[in-house]
This record gives sequence, structure tokens and C-alpha cells, in this order.
Amino acid sequence: MKQQAIQYLAFDVHRATTVASLRNEQGKVVMQATVPTEAKAILNLVKGAGPRVHVAFEEGTQAQWLHDLLVDHAEQVIVCNVRGRSETVNKNDQIDADALSELLRLGALRPVFHGAPEMLSLKELVRSYTCLVSDSTRVMLRIKAIFRARAIPTPGVSVYRLSQRKKWLAKLEGGARTRAASLLTQLDLLLELRPKAKAAMIAAARRQPGWKVLRSIPFLGPVRVAVILAILRTPFRFRTKRNLWPYAGLGVVTRSSADQEFKNGRLQRSRKAPLTRGLNRNHNPLLKAMLKGAAAAAVTKPGPFRDYYEASIKRGVKEELAKVTLARKIAAVVLRLWKKGELWDPAKLTMQAT
Repeated sequence: MKQQAIQYLAFDVHRATTVASLRNEQGKVVMQATVPTEAKAILNLVKGAGPRVHVAFEEGTQAQWLHDLLVDHAEQVIVCNVRGRSETVNKNDQIDADALSELLRLGALRPVFHGAPEMLSLKELVRSYTCLVSDSTRVMLRIKAIFRARAIPTPGVSVYRLSQRKKWLAKLEGGARTRAASLLTQLDLLLELRPKAKAAMIAAARRQPGWKVLRSIPFLGPVRVAVILAILRTPFRFRTKRNLWPYAGLGVVTRSSADQEFKNGRLQRSRKAPLTRGLNRNHNPLLKAMLKGAAAAAVTKPGPFRDYYEASIKRGVKEELAKVTLARKIAAVVLRLWKKGELWDPAKLTMQAT
């Protein structure tokens, strides 16, 4: 019996409409359609494409919802990130969908991880807490900016305290006082919500299998562990530590040219060392903040991580680069222990540079 041919279906998803492009194995576009961005309409397109259909769409606001909706109805679902490609041709929704279906047929799309649905609740709770932290920080900076604009020094945190609020507001006049009072009221509400969001986030993180393992690692407190669990979701999406480092913004970018040369009639590798260009920019900034924060805390207290940091310093590594090296080491420890389900053992920490 002849095997059913694969159909390649791509979506260009927007808030109200979704543009679809369907190709056969020969690369011919056999269907183009625009439907509402609704579960029933999109499922009808997938089911109408045949028993073997591969689906692709770009990372975006609806990506997780659409992935979970289609994963049981398609042979393969790929969420991809095609940002950064050069656009030297005309562009519209149908052109984008057609181009995506062709890339899907050619196998030229790199998928974005959307697995581990059991972690979605924790991910939302982490997002809630981190947004409250960033919002409260932003409001605090705005409050101090009002005073700083009038050359009024605001050392410490007394300007935020309810007991000293009248004294500080008395230093302002007119609209500035009204604005500062409004921002202080906003800050009170945010600070009231933060402990509740933090408690809910940590309670959800405690139920995850990796909690006990990651909490055993020094300088990974409950907040850092909850954030790492929510972002990584599963350690098995990274084959080695060198796959994790770029995702965490800890991958060293190098540039080289004329890598080989002829010497005595034989082709050999050039001895010219590649030039480093810092760390990679396409990364998860929150994960990078957690790992670098743990490294910064580790160098301030005695322990195996500080010994590792000082060993890097003795080899001639600059302090900032030594902290990055330590952050890479912590990331490698997180990945290894989480995969193996083992608790932290300082005796097993090697001083080998990573």
C-alpha cells in the first residue's frame, strides 16, 4: 500500500485572522485561505489537509495556544522564529505564509521549544511575579526622579515609607506633589501584591520534580529556582551545556577568517586565534540575570564556587570574565544535576574551566 503523501501547512497568525498556505510534496501551493483566529476554523484547515500534515507558524502571542491546539491533530507542529531574515522582496500576509510553507517543506525551519505543558501554570506565575517586581522598580525610579529633577536628594528608601510620606510630599508643590502622591499609592498596591505572587510562584515550583535538586545548589534560592524551572521547563531540551550557554546569554561569540593556509605544499589550519566578540545577544535575559546573580552572590562568600572563581583569577582571567565563567559553571551544574536527578555534592565540583 502506497504511503500517504505529506502536506505542508503554514499559518501567518494575527489577532483577528489567520492566513494559511498549503503545499504538497512537489512544492506546489494547493490551497490558500484566510480564516478567523479561532480554534474551530484552524482545526478545520488542519483536518482538511489530510491524514499526514506538517504545520508551521511563527513564535508570537498565540504560539503556545496554537501549539497545544494542533499538537494532537498534526503529524508535526513547528513553532519557529524567522526574525532577522533579510526582506528584499514584497511582503504581505499571504507571501509570508507561502514562504513559511516552502521553508517547512525544505526542512529549513528551526523549532522553538513549546513542550512540557505541565510547566505552563508555573510559567504564568513566574511572569506575574517578575512583572510586579519590574513594575514596582519602575515606579520607585519615577518617584525619585521627581525629587531629583528639583535637586532634592533622596538617599535610601525613606521616601517610600508611609510614616515619612507627608514630610517628603511637603517638599513638592503643585502638580509634582499630586503626581508623586499618585505614584506612591500605585507603589503601595504593587508592594501589597508582590508577596502573594511570590508565595503562589514558590508553591507551584515546589511541586516540580526538579525543585529539590536545584534548591540543593548553593546560591540558588527559591525565587531563582522557580524562574529557572519555568524558563527551562525540562533539562532534556539541551543536549550539552554548550547548547544551554547561548540560550542563557553566556555563549562566547568568535569571528575568524582565513582559517586554513598552505605550508610547504600542504593545507593546514592557521595558527591565528579567532577573535572574541563578547557574549551572544539572542538569549533569554531573565535566565541570564538569574545565573549571573547567583555567580555574583557566590564570589562574596567562601565555598567551592568562590574557590573556582579565585582559581580563574589566578590564571590571569579578569574579574568580570571570571564571573561569567562562574555563571557558565553554575549553568553546567544545573543542567547536569537536573538531568541525573542528583543533589549537590561539592566534592564532585571540578576546577576545570568550562
